Amino acid sequence: MFPRLRSDIKAVFDRDPAARSVLEVIFCYPGLHAIWFHRVSHWFWQRELWFLARLTSHWGRFLTGVEIHPGATIGKGFFIDHGMGVVIGETAEIGENVTLYHGVTLGGVSWEKIKRHPTLQDNVVIGSGAKILGPFTVGKDSKVGSNSVVVKEVPPNSTVVGIPGRVVMATEKPQERMDLEHGRMPDPEAKAISCLFDQIRELERKYNALAAEHEVLKSRIK
Repeated sequence: MFPRLRSDIKAVFDRDPAARSVLEVIFCYPGLHAIWFHRVSHWFWQRELWFLARLTSHWGRFLTGVEIHPGATIGKGFFIDHGMGVVIGETAEIGENVTLYHGVTLGGVSWEKIKRHPTLQDNVVIGSGAKILGPFTVGKDSKVGSNSVVVKEVPPNSTVVGIPGRVVMATEKPQERMDLEHGRMPDPEAKAISCLFDQIRELERKYNALAAEHEVLKSRIK
């Protein structure tokens, strides 16, 4: 238990530059409290103490604003920044060193009692407000931009943005340090529009050249 608690605290210091002391992290980080409530509720869930598991989860939701179903599986080094509004469904599976920002939903798309929530592999970063919906996998070392809606598989080492989410960058090797600098994320729509403007300018240039040539020919005929 204590190594896991130390790992949770270390994850806060590694990924939040605002953290200043262990006491501050222990008492003032609702995302960390939500994880600890989940550790307890998941313990009850594994022993089929369904009511105690759901009750503990409910208390955690009331106190932190984070809703994690006790059936969800969460690896070590998990970090929820700010926390408010995060929802993690029953069959969600989260690997090691995953980061979620506020307002993230790991949701299901079925009412059947099957695997219906996403799997996040190691070192995934999910931006604020993003929705990951369905029983697919987000590959390791990938990141999802804020407010994106992801409804299909994401390969490892990918960057996903948009509604619906699209892979806009993929690499063979993971970044040395995962970040979520949205100003540096590629924008496929802006790139497409820029290409259209370039083509329009080229067509205007050719048209002007043809018009000038036409005027020269007219003057010669006269």
